[in-house]
Amino acid sequence: MAFDADEEILQDFLVEAGEILEKLSEQLVDLERHPDDSDLLNAIFRGFHTVKGGAGFLQLEALVNCCHSAENVFDILRNHKRKVDSELMDVVLEALDYVNAMFEQVRNHEELTPAPDELIARLDALAQPEGEGAPATAAQPEQEESEPAEDGGDITDDEFEQLLDALQDEKSAEVSSASSAGSAGGDQESSGDDEITDDEFEALLDQLHGKGQFAGAPAGEEEASSKEEKPAAKAGSAGGDDLITDDEFEKLLDDLHGKGGSPTAGGEPSASKEPAAPKQPSAPKQPASSKEPASPKANTSKPEKSKPAERPEAKGAAAPAMPARENAPAAETTVRVDTKRLDDIMNMVGELVLVRNRLQRLGAESEDEHMHKAVSNLDVVTTDLQSAVMQTRMQPIKKVFGRFPRVVRDLARNLKKEVNLVMHGEETDLDKNLVEALSDPLVHLVRNSVDHGIEAPEVREKAGKPRQGTVTLSAEQEGDHILLFIEDDGAGMDPEVLRRKAVEKGIYDQDAADRLTNSECYNLIFAAGFSTKEQISDVSGRGVGMDVVKTKIGQLNGQLSIESELGKGSRIVIKVPLTLAIMPTLMIMLGDQSFALPLVNVVEIFHLDLTKTNIVDGRECIVVRDKVFPLFHIKRWLVRGGAGQEVPDNAHVVIVAMGTKQVGFVVDQLVGQEEVVIKPLGRALQGTPGMAGATITGDGRIALIIDVPSLLQHYG
Repeated sequence: MAFDADEEILQDFLVEAGEILEKLSEQLVDLERHPDDSDLLNAIFRGFHTVKGGAGFLQLEALVNCCHSAENVFDILRNHKRKVDSELMDVVLEALDYVNAMFEQVRNHEELTPAPDELIARLDALAQPEGEGAPATAAQPEQEESEPAEDGGDITDDEFEQLLDALQDEKSAEVSSASSAGSAGGDQESSGDDEITDDEFEALLDQLHGKGQFAGAPAGEEEASSKEEKPAAKAGSAGGDDLITDDEFEKLLDDLHGKGGSPTAGGEPSASKEPAAPKQPSAPKQPASSKEPASPKANTSKPEKSKPAERPEAKGAAAPAMPARENAPAAETTVRVDTKRLDDIMNMVGELVLVRNRLQRLGAESEDEHMHKAVSNLDVVTTDLQSAVMQTRMQPIKKVFGRFPRVVRDLARNLKKEVNLVMHGEETDLDKNLVEALSDPLVHLVRNSVDHGIEAPEVREKAGKPRQGTVTLSAEQEGDHILLFIEDDGAGMDPEVLRRKAVEKGIYDQDAADRLTNSECYNLIFAAGFSTKEQISDVSGRGVGMDVVKTKIGQLNGQLSIESELGKGSRIVIKVPLTLAIMPTLMIMLGDQSFALPLVNVVEIFHLDLTKTNIVDGRECIVVRDKVFPLFHIKRWLVRGGAGQEVPDNAHVVIVAMGTKQVGFVVDQLVGQEEVVIKPLGRALQGTPGMAGATITGDGRIALIIDVPSLLQHYG
């Protein structure tokens, strides 16, 4: 295993192969739904081929072998010698799992664990044409002739010779005059008279370049059949004496093929076989990661040498090279940056935001017009800079969504259900830390929809629904937040069943359970240890998955809500902030201490006469617009000595929400809205109930950021 290879090359392989393997999982599941999509088959073939090439260069033999066997299967599939079916996909997906496992071992610089021989044998069996006996064995060696060279990611001399011949054919095909076309024909004919007839060569040219472009070719062939390359060159120069001399043409051939080595017969079959033609574009890629430095050099330098000689003959010869040159700079428009560097920049921007807030407060107290103008300019620039840095940390949520087609496909087969996954809004961007943090909760929710939500095909048919259920995963941006929806058209949730389960589990007594609204019943599924499954399986039943989801979303300052209709399906909505680094808050005062309430939790604010409160179940409540809200004096919890102070007659009340629950917080003073940078609490204060972190306010004081769910859970 060549981990002593250049670390930079290894990192490039990890990035490129990582992206390819992410796509492959999605493409393979898509292929099962669209088995006749030739573009998809070619894309998957190229994916395995590229990973194999990079792994071969790094001498990762176990990875090469597995990718090579998978690549052979897709070569047979794209040549329509076998059909895609579920059994074949099971084997290929299992192979992809082993490739991913080996890739992780490469990433961790560990010894590779090869895929089992049994799996490789099953892949090799699938790489045989379907329903053929003797022809299958005959076809295999022919394919293997071209494949072993690629096994190690290298390119052989024969393949390089074929590539040069193909390039030479393309350039000579551009020649417009009949005589120069004749010389091209002469080259080909003289290189192997016994390999291809005149008619076959004509048919080949017609296939490659269309009919009618080579009217003079037969004449050139007659000339070439009696003599070697020199007469061919003369025939080519007959159309214009100043184009190329015999010596120049001889030298050109020597440069291209070595002295005395005119294009060999090996080049001819490669051009005449149609299936080989699509493979040619991948060959130039391979030398870039090849162990033979000579090959890439030859690949780039030789065509350049031929250009001066070819250009007078065919001005069009330069045209094919142009798109490659125009596209080359595109690769340099992006830069790979270590995420730690981005985090450092984000921290510095955060500090700048704090300084901006401080200067704004000082500017408001000053009467100097120039000071006001300077602070306003700083505010604009800081806001733009903050936005730009935020964009560099953004990633499309497709990074998370990409794994779900495979999750749903495997789970549906395991449960013997028919499920179709639909995804919307995959390009929605959010902070990279959130992309990683949302991965596990979404997996739990999607698995829950397939397992609990979607019914068995027979049950759906009896209910008048299509056999195939649908799970819809969508994302959209709403202001400073991202909304994620997980919907299914399954059985929905029965509030009565949930009430009964809550009583059985001891979460509520019967009276309390009867008073629960339907919405509160649906939220019971997030209670620890709660599950409606009678039997524990490897998919669900322990009642821990949804509890984990609620905890994780709460840590992200997010909200969860559930809508369901019995017999129609369920919908779970997750609302999370775009970023975790900078948070809009409502600054409040409790006594003489500042606190920050995340704005995502704040619903409304009003001034209240506290003498008009009511007591319900021993808890103080207020009624606002016919809605009842529990009332909490958080000063008693968060300020030393606050519990013994008298309650004023009037106070500000902030209604905050967490999930579907809304409560009122009594506060002494409202300071206003402010963007704050979240600083983690020190080791001594970490884990303090109700505190999400700290920040520095505009007046230079330290303010604690309130974690609403944790605060209520601990004190309420």
